[in-house]
Amino acid sequence: MLTRTVGFCLSAKKWRKMNLSAFAELCRNHGIDVVQIDLSRPLPAQGPFDIIIHKLSDLMVEAQYNSQSQQLLASFQEYTAAHPYTVLLDPLPAMRKLLDRFVSYRIVGRLQTAIPGDQVCCPPYVEINTSDLEEIQEAISRHNLSFPFICKTQVAHGSSSHEMALIFNEEGLKDAHAPCILQSFINHNARLYKVFVVGSSHFTVDRPSLKNFPLGPSDSKTIFFNSHDVSKPESSSHLTELDKEMDWPGPPSEDVISTLVTDLQAELGMSLFGVDIIINNETGRPTVIDINIFPGYEGVPEFFSALLHHIQSILKDPPPQGAEREETQDLDHTHAPTHGPCCPVSSHVKPPSNISVTSTL
Repeated sequence: MLTRTVGFCLSAKKWRKMNLSAFAELCRNHGIDVVQIDLSRPLPAQGPFDIIIHKLSDLMVEAQYNSQSQQLLASFQEYTAAHPYTVLLDPLPAMRKLLDRFVSYRIVGRLQTAIPGDQVCCPPYVEINTSDLEEIQEAISRHNLSFPFICKTQVAHGSSSHEMALIFNEEGLKDAHAPCILQSFINHNARLYKVFVVGSSHFTVDRPSLKNFPLGPSDSKTIFFNSHDVSKPESSSHLTELDKEMDWPGPPSEDVISTLVTDLQAELGMSLFGVDIIINNETGRPTVIDINIFPGYEGVPEFFSALLHHIQSILKDPPPQGAEREETQDLDHTHAPTHGPCCPVSSHVKPPSNISVTSTL
């Protein structure tokens, strides 16, 4: 009997946090072996793999300045190049786009004009590549941004990417350290909607978020915060406490979410990602504030079943002629169509259908 193998290339911390040992047991009950990949060991000895599911975003960031990370990433890319029929979830070129907030916001900006009916938008923003305050002020004026601003790092992943600042006036612009994004703050009644995508399914959960602040410049000092801490499911930060009782904005409509997810998958060719959405409390318009690579799927009890379904749907596709393998074949033999850099993503990733949404309110 042909054994199908899925490799997970994740940090030990993420493996434990997502309880993937339980998912591995679920897969075994369906005839699929799960291997926890160790990048410090030769990959051929751990495979072969029909599918590799990974979150190499942190490694990709570290590879920009760390030689050991560069070597680990190079070895991984060499392996996928030598095994072009291994499905890679998700493709590294797409992940590189989302590692850069400058690029990801441009993508959302393009989708904003492509989706009919002004259904979604992103907040006005400006890319800052200078520490010169006059240049920053000129760029803010040119892009018609208004205080307060959220300041975010250009790098969208890694430990520092969650460190943000809320800037209320020109004096506070000294706290914007380039390269960064300055994004107009949108009041949204302290609710964030996280859309978690798993192949052809997506799920929406609500989280705490920043409370409302008066629009326009004020004398308030810059507020520094960690977005991960503020938007934890159990967060009780003073930054999320509204000054008065207000109705929570309802989640974006299913039509809006479905269209957005479909367009993002077509743009990125990715299967496992998240979208952070707020609802403008003045206009009621859904506003995309971030796109995340392989999020934690907290609050999505259906994650295991959705991921297993996605894996099974990929494994249903037979390998190209001549690419079949048996358990006794050499470990370097190739198999199963790829989503990786050696094969066009568009030939394998299809727009989602039969979208399901789980709303936890």
